[in-house]
Amino acid sequence: MRAYGELTREELLVIKQQVAASYEKARGKGLQLDISRGKPSKTQLDLAEGMLTAISSNEDCVDMDGLDCRNYGGSIGIPEARRLMGDMMAVSMDQVVVCGNASLTIMFDTVSRSFTHGVLGNTPWSKLNKVKFLCPVPGYDRHFGITEYFGVEMINVPMFTAGPDMDLLEKLVTEDESIKGIWCVPKYSNPQGISYSKETVRRLALLKPAAKDFRIFWDNAYCIHHLYEEEEKQDRILNIIEECDKAGSPDMVYEFVSTSKVSFAGGGISAVASSKANLEEIKRHMNYQIISHDKTNQLRHVKFFRDLKGVKAHMMKHAAIMRPKFERVVSVLEKELGGLGIGSWTMPKGGYFISFDALPGCARAIVAKAKEAGLVMTGAGATYPYRKDPEDSNIRIAPSFPTLEELEVAADIFVLSVKLVSLDKLLKNGFN
Repeated sequence: MRAYGELTREELLVIKQQVAASYEKARGKGLQLDISRGKPSKTQLDLAEGMLTAISSNEDCVDMDGLDCRNYGGSIGIPEARRLMGDMMAVSMDQVVVCGNASLTIMFDTVSRSFTHGVLGNTPWSKLNKVKFLCPVPGYDRHFGITEYFGVEMINVPMFTAGPDMDLLEKLVTEDESIKGIWCVPKYSNPQGISYSKETVRRLALLKPAAKDFRIFWDNAYCIHHLYEEEEKQDRILNIIEECDKAGSPDMVYEFVSTSKVSFAGGGISAVASSKANLEEIKRHMNYQIISHDKTNQLRHVKFFRDLKGVKAHMMKHAAIMRPKFERVVSVLEKELGGLGIGSWTMPKGGYFISFDALPGCARAIVAKAKEAGLVMTGAGATYPYRKDPEDSNIRIAPSFPTLEELEVAADIFVLSVKLVSLDKLLKNGFN
C-alpha cells in the first residue's frame, strides 16, 4: 500500500471519492457508538457479582481487629484493606491510608490541602504568586482538570517511549521554585500505554527540586491492568516509594491506586501510600474532613478478593475481555491505515487506551467527522492541559465499553474519518 504523500493529486481525488462513498454509507445508518471514556463494559462489571453478597449478615461486618465496620472508627481504613491495597502497590500496610471509592478524590484533596495549608510546614500555595505543575503529554485529562481548577500553570513535558523527557524535567524542577508537582501515570499510561523505564523512575526519585514542597503525584491506576497473562508480555516498573527512600527523599512522592476498574467503577475503594510524615499530615487533615470512609465496602472487597493473588486472578478475567478489543482495533488500524503515512498508534500491553497520532492539524476535524457518522470520541486536545494540543494530532481511543461487534464498526468509522480528513489536508496543502 503506497503512502498518500507519494500519490498524485489525481490519484488522491479518486481515493477520496471512494472513501467518501463508504463514509456516507456508514453515516446513513444512524449509528450511536461511544468510545470516548475508559468505562468498563457490562461484562467486566458482571465479574464482580459475588461482591454483592460478600457480606450477607451482621456477623460478617467485623474486621480482623474486632471493629464493627457498620459503625464509626477506623478512619485510615481497616487493616485487611490497607494490606490488600498495599500489596497492590508493593508497600507495607503501614504506608497506606484507604479512603473512599475514587483515587481522583484523594488527588483533588491533596492539591486542595496544599493550597489551603501548605505541605509539611511550607507556605500554603494559595499565598504564592505562582504555582506550576509539570504535565507529561499526552496525558490524563482529569489530572489536568484538577490543576486547572485551582489555577495552576501547567507546563507540557513530552512523553517518550521510556516516560517523560527527563532531561527537560530535571532542568525545570531544579531551576524553578514555583514548580510544585508533576502528574505521572507510570504504568500503561493514559493514553499511550507507556510504562516508565527503570532509569526514568530512578531519575525521578533522584530529583533535586528547587521547591522543598515539590511532590510527585504517582497515579498508579493501571498497576494490575495487564492485557496478557504471560509474564513476559506484562510491563514491570520500579517501586517509586522504595526508590525515593534510597535517594533520601521519602517525602517527595504520593502514590495513588484504586479498584475503580477492578470491582465496580463507582463503588470501589482507593488508597494513598507515602512517607510517614506525609501520611501523618494526611491523617491530621482527615480528622476534620471525615470520621470514617465506607468500611463495609472495604471489607466487602477483602472478602471477595481475599488477597493479591485473588486480585490478579480476577484481573486475568478482565484481560480476557479487554485483550480481543485492543487487538481488534489495532488490526483494523493496521489493515486500513498501515503504510499510508497519515497516522501512527500504540499497542499497549495493558491499561485502557490506545493513542493515535494523526497528521498535524487533523485531530479535531477527525473527531468531528467521526461524530457526524455516529461515533463519539474523546474530544481532540483533551490529552493536553487546557485542551490545547499544539500539534492538533493526538486522539485517545477507548476500546473497553462497546461489544466486539460494535467496536469493529466504530473502528471502521474512525479510519474512514482519518482518511477523509487526511486526504483533504494533502489536497489543500498541495503536498504532491
